[in-house]
Amino acid sequence: MPMPSWWKEAIIYQVYPRSFKDCNEDGIGDLRGVLEQLEYIRSLGVDAIYLNPIYPSSGHDNGYDITDFCAVDPVFGTIGQLEELIRRLHAMGMRLIQDLVINHTSDEHEWFKQAQTSRDNPYYNYYIWWPAENGKPVNRRGFFDPACEAWRYNTATDSWYLHYFSPHQPDLNWDNPVMRQDIYRILRWWLEKGIDGLRFDALTFISKDKHWPEMTEEILKDKYQGDWGHFYANGPCLHDFLREMHEEVMAHYPDAVAIAEASGVGTDRVLDFVADDRKELNLLYHFDGMSIGFLPDGFKRLDPAGYSRREWKEVYSRWSDVFRQRGWGPIYLGNHDQARMVSRWGDDSPESAKLLFTFLLTMRATPFIFQGDELGMTNIYFTRIEEYKDIETRQMYGIAEDKEGFLADQRIVARDNSRTPFQWDASPQACFTTAKPWIRVNKNYKTLNREAEEKDPNSVLNYVRRLIRLRKENPVLTYGDYRLLLPEHPALYVYQRRLGKDLVTVVLNFSAEEQVYPEVLQGRILCNNYENREARLKPWQAVVIDG
Repeated sequence: MPMPSWWKEAIIYQVYPRSFKDCNEDGIGDLRGVLEQLEYIRSLGVDAIYLNPIYPSSGHDNGYDITDFCAVDPVFGTIGQLEELIRRLHAMGMRLIQDLVINHTSDEHEWFKQAQTSRDNPYYNYYIWWPAENGKPVNRRGFFDPACEAWRYNTATDSWYLHYFSPHQPDLNWDNPVMRQDIYRILRWWLEKGIDGLRFDALTFISKDKHWPEMTEEILKDKYQGDWGHFYANGPCLHDFLREMHEEVMAHYPDAVAIAEASGVGTDRVLDFVADDRKELNLLYHFDGMSIGFLPDGFKRLDPAGYSRREWKEVYSRWSDVFRQRGWGPIYLGNHDQARMVSRWGDDSPESAKLLFTFLLTMRATPFIFQGDELGMTNIYFTRIEEYKDIETRQMYGIAEDKEGFLADQRIVARDNSRTPFQWDASPQACFTTAKPWIRVNKNYKTLNREAEEKDPNSVLNYVRRLIRLRKENPVLTYGDYRLLLPEHPALYVYQRRLGKDLVTVVLNFSAEEQVYPEVLQGRILCNNYENREARLKPWQAVVIDG
């Protein structure tokens, strides 16, 4: 059995504060809203909150373009309210993990405002520049740039700065040791506040190859599966920087967890980041699961045939097996960068939501639950580009050739689908706010909401609570070995978890049609989203069996 750690055994609840609960009537969720609903969060049985960015921001990428790393944006509240959140969570026996991006800043950050004035300014070297005398910059692409370019010209310095994301998000120069020390001071400042961990956005992009190797379509296709992220995540000093960050910061807070969002890292490299002897990180988010069902064109276009259940089983089994002897992994099916999980992977029905949670909470990894998914909240299904707030959807729409087809797919996969306000009850605006919300509330809030589900013992919400209790009462569901059964079955996902003498079998019908399970469902039923226990499984039926 792996060495126990709180973050291996924890169930983590992600709060997107902008859309959680608005208490100051400006249409935007805030820290007071999180504080007001702490008892609800605790009632789920989760162990920690992962809080999306609450720092001052220029507003181009919903908080991931930070103007001040050591402050709270007034739209969310005050540093005092954040300190109160930390205190109250700890008093409840819960923890706080804070989201932070250290690959880039906002172009309105004081560092960059200084940097863009002169090449002689010391902050110029906090960022990555291409001097005009060197000719045209080497080809690099920006994820959120309307022209897909990752370089932006700055007149005062007669040079281009690098931005892997929006032009408003200039990349930091991690080769500068002075800049790195400033980052480490920021991390220590937050950990001294009492937070219990950090989730680092876009962390695998911090190291850049200053030899500037070619980035052509052929190289991307042949070596990196056509994914820019894989190309960007192979910087030459990445592990040096992560080890230094561990030595300078995280090693001094041994109970704190370090989590990386890690685009471009697969099972062939993950242990280089999270194996204990590497002394770099604790957990690493992968994107292999979220990429299932997309066409390989980089535009989030969906395969008309739908997603392959066989591929789903292969991906999640491979990511479970890689940690069989060393390291540990997280698992998630939805977050602020993905659509609603029940709309992306199910069919919007409560039964499919329950099946997806059965999978999420019986796998060998640390589960992350995104706010509202525990209600079975669905996509909002916008039809017009004007309804979208997200920089990613708007940028891709601008360059998409088939705009109608693109919008059709965005109804299923757009990030704004998960960012609609939490549905508390059937009152106006779902009791999220008394003002006009920053993004529209889903119309189904009058029937799909927390208040209604509290009263229904068979709701998705109460099913999730039962599953969380089941996981906590059975260590086999956390630390047990994983074994896949029926790998070739087109719809059934069946696996076993074993720890010592304890054995649990999980049978999942990943389809909207009945399926025949070729075994007898013997043993004590630990969890079942239907009443029956027959070999013929109902649509989206999920059964957990003792034995």
